Amino acid sequence: MSLIHPTAIIDKGAEIDTTASIGAYSLIGPNVKIGAGTTVAGHCVIEGHTTIGADNRIFQFNSMGAVPQDKKYKGEPCELIIGDGNTIREFCTFNIGSPGDKAVTRVGNDNWIMAYVHLAHDCQVGNHTIFANNTQLAGHVVVEDWVILGGFTVVHQFCRLGAHSFTAMNSLLFADLPPFVMAQGQPAKARSMNFEGLRRRGFSAERMAAVKALHKCLYRENLTLQAAQLKMATLVGSHPEAAHDIQMMLDFLADTTAQRGIVR
Repeated sequence: MSLIHPTAIIDKGAEIDTTASIGAYSLIGPNVKIGAGTTVAGHCVIEGHTTIGADNRIFQFNSMGAVPQDKKYKGEPCELIIGDGNTIREFCTFNIGSPGDKAVTRVGNDNWIMAYVHLAHDCQVGNHTIFANNTQLAGHVVVEDWVILGGFTVVHQFCRLGAHSFTAMNSLLFADLPPFVMAQGQPAKARSMNFEGLRRRGFSAERMAAVKALHKCLYRENLTLQAAQLKMATLVGSHPEAAHDIQMMLDFLADTTAQRGIVR
């Protein structure tokens, strides 16, 4: 039995795995690749140079691979690449990249993306993230692993969100959000660290203590960003088990520009 509904329109150039399914009235363009076990529900449009991996579940009324909302775009063959095991709920819009950056919009693996989420051109999304309803990412945003974005979160272009960070509902980000940090507000301000999320991911007491020490350096001691980084570098001696976590924070802060800054 065919897994492609007879009302779906599939271009002859598309590469659809025989175990993937396409729902009623969906349109699949000539440069689209869809991997094994992926399900595309009805009334979806997947176009452009779009590659979708295995075992994704794409609900109805999604638009994937449309050209970027960028007046500078002139038809270059940019891409949208989606990994494996993602759930993408209704009415999401994921655009391809633009030639002014990586030329690729990328979504990793095992992400849970709820309804009405927008990923603009050149966004880079890691693994195991959760985007609640109506999360909106402008162009060139980087979202690292295990990030959770509350409903109606809006992220300004070129912002970065570090691993394990968290935003509350209706947050508005104009600056980089460091790893582990929980933010809320318009504009968003740092409120705490994402301790509950870290517990659920199996962080040991030693690693949790290190995250608390990072928070103290960054937000509780009235240090400049440079001074906070210097003090954070010394924490490895007292928290050796968390050396990776500390280095991740230091690497993130090292890439923060003065123009963008961090959520304070």
